[in-house]
Order: sequence, then structure tokens, then C-alpha cells
Amino acid sequence: MAPVVLALRRSGNWDVKVLATAQHREMLDQTLRLFGIRPDADLDVMQPNQALAALTSRLLTGLDACLGRHQPALVLAQGDTTTVMAAALASFYRKIPFGHVEAGLRTRNLDYPWPEEMNRVLAGRLATLNFAPTQSARDNLLREGVLTERIHITGNTVIDALHMMAERDFPLGVELPAKQRLVLVTAHRRENFGAPMLAVCKAVGELAQRRPNLHFLFPVHRNPNVRKVAQRILGAEPQVTLCEPLDYGPFVTAMKRAWLILTDSGGVQEEAPALGKPVLVLRNETERPEAVQEGVVELVGTERRRIVGRVAALLDDEAAYRRMAKGSSPYGDGKAAQRIVEHLAQWDDWR
Repeated sequence: MAPVVLALRRSGNWDVKVLATAQHREMLDQTLRLFGIRPDADLDVMQPNQALAALTSRLLTGLDACLGRHQPALVLAQGDTTTVMAAALASFYRKIPFGHVEAGLRTRNLDYPWPEEMNRVLAGRLATLNFAPTQSARDNLLREGVLTERIHITGNTVIDALHMMAERDFPLGVELPAKQRLVLVTAHRRENFGAPMLAVCKAVGELAQRRPNLHFLFPVHRNPNVRKVAQRILGAEPQVTLCEPLDYGPFVTAMKRAWLILTDSGGVQEEAPALGKPVLVLRNETERPEAVQEGVVELVGTERRRIVGRVAALLDDEAAYRRMAKGSSPYGDGKAAQRIVEHLAQWDDWR
């Protein structure tokens, strides 16, 4: 949302209030600082290993109170977090128009990703305005009965943010070997907790032992379902660097330095191809099929042998690697936020 906030403020036509829920406290604070954004309200809802029902309850109560105080003409939220779902529902209860940024992404399987698929389906149905990143996302919304006039294709604002940060090089805060190829690893999805996370870590460990020309950088999510497994399986591996989650700027720099990225993240599936980095997705389904169709992203799931085999194949087949590293992204040109602002200026249903 940072590019949207900044674009709205530059236009001078809106009184923009930023509400932070802090569903992910540590990620939020560093990103806001990086983009020079200060929240006008902060619900500070994050609790250790929080349950979804309790989180949703805190979000709805806090959001409703904030909407009651400010009485906004429109609420904007981006993505598929529980915060977005709660913002859409709280706006609906208050009869305040809601705009969903990054609308229409679908796997059509409510279990994958969980609970994000439900979050974005509900947000899309409740939204007055849907800002879809691609034609495919627009088609998904149309199939669900969303009216054409409520959907606008804009590209994804994540590419706007990426372009802003990719011009700079940020210190990573860790020492990495200069002569080995860097593989960046991220894993945090709830559906990958347990046996899938164990298999991913074992795959990384096997590759580290068998492929001396690789070094793995794994910024470990603070959720204990991730952290305990990563530390137990990979903590003693000399070719694996486990570190704290990277701030957004350093993470973009890490993507730029990487030879390959292993991830279950949705956003990374969009960002990395724009930087010319192949992505092996640690999931069996994706709401971003465009990158798979373009050949810059591949679904490998969480089975140890498949992960090891696909990394080895890219190491051993330079032509296959080049095909994935062609530096194209179907998710935008860095002007999505400006398009959203233009659509809002033309929207004739302001209250």
C-alpha cells in the first residue's frame, strides 16, 4: 500500500489517513520507516502465535471503532491477510465503500493458501472497487459475479514498491561467501507448518551438503512453527545462513544477489521474476498463474526429493536456468498506484 499512500498524498485531492493494525508488527514498522509513512492510528493487535479467531475479533472491534471516529468516504486495503478480510467486513457493516487492491487472485481451493484464499474471496465480494493486477484476476472476479464496472486492471503495486527499492543497495547484516551461488529461502505459510516445513528444511540441508557451490540464506520467520524446525535441521549447516527476517530494503537487495529463490510467499512470486530471478514455489497451487505460464516461476511443492531435483536441474542445465531468468514479470510496470489514483478521481459515486 505504500505506493498508493504516497501517490494519493502527492495528488493533493484526498485527506489520507493510514491505519496500521500491526497484524505483523515487526514487518510493518520497518516498511513504514523505509517509505516515510507514519500511521495515524495503530491497533497493535499482534500477539505471539496468535489464533485466527481471536485475531479477527480484535481486528473487527478495533477497525469498527476507528471507522466510527473518522467516517471515511472510502477504505482501501491490499492483499489477502486477515486484516484485509476484517477491513472489508468492518466497512460493509458501516456501509462505507471498500476498495480492494490486488483483487481477484485465486487458487479456487479454500485450503491453499489457508486462510488467505477465503480472505481475498470475501474481500472481493464485499468490495465496491476491485483493483485487479492482471486480466486473469479480473476474469476470476467476473466468474464470481462481480460487476464489470467494479473492476479495474491496474497492475500490482508490489512492483511499484520493488522499483522504488531496487535502485538502492542495502546492507544485509550478515556475511555471505562471495564465490558461491546464493539461494534465498523463505517459508512462512500456515499450511506448510509441520511435516511440509520439515521436508523443506531437509531439502535445503541435503542440497547444502551435496552442492558445495551453493550457499543458502534463510531469513527465518519468527513463528515458532518455522523457527524451531529451521534451527533444528539447518542450524549447524556451514553452507546455510539462518538470520532474522530481513527488512524490506535488505530483502530486495538479497533477491537481487540471489541466483535462485525458494519460497512459499505470494509477493516474491511477483517481485523476483521482475529482477530476473527464477523462483521455485514451495506450494502445490498458486493464485499467480501468470508467472507459471510465463515460465519464470515453477511450482515444486514441499516434497524433499522434488525440491532437490529441481534445484539440481537448474544447476546442471544452464539453458533451462536462462529461460527462467529472463527478467520479465506479468504483474505490472511500476505504475499501478498512479492508475488506482486516476480511477478514484474518475469514480462518480463518492458519498
